[in-house]
Amino acid sequence: MNTEPPRRVRVTSPRTGRPRATSVASEIDAQTAVGEIYMRSLMRVQLRLALTVALVLALTLGMLPVLFELSPPVRRATLFGVPLPWLLLGFVVYPFLFALAWFYVRRAERNEAAFNDLVGPR
Repeated sequence: MNTEPPRRVRVTSPRTGRPRATSVASEIDAQTAVGEIYMRSLMRVQLRLALTVALVLALTLGMLPVLFELSPPVRRATLFGVPLPWLLLGFVVYPFLFALAWFYVRRAERNEAAFNDLVGPR
């Protein structure tokens, strides 16, 4: 049987050393102020993209009725016996919408990939 009393250890100061490294992803998960800034920046970029696409849509397709109203020759023009406004609104609009949607998705994915590269493990 050991009769010696346990050794006493004196603690003089807290551990000093390298601070614990935190990743951006952990900052976002913990909802800290830094994580909030990163998320706000992603949301701002995505909102700017959405507003840009909406503006392009409004200035192109939204102005077609105004063009037809202000320009009677365009309104009365025909192509293959079909009025030009019908052709534009019935056929040309859809490929344009598809291209605009394709552009939006590609840019949104690029923004998210850049954000992921920023916050991902290094």
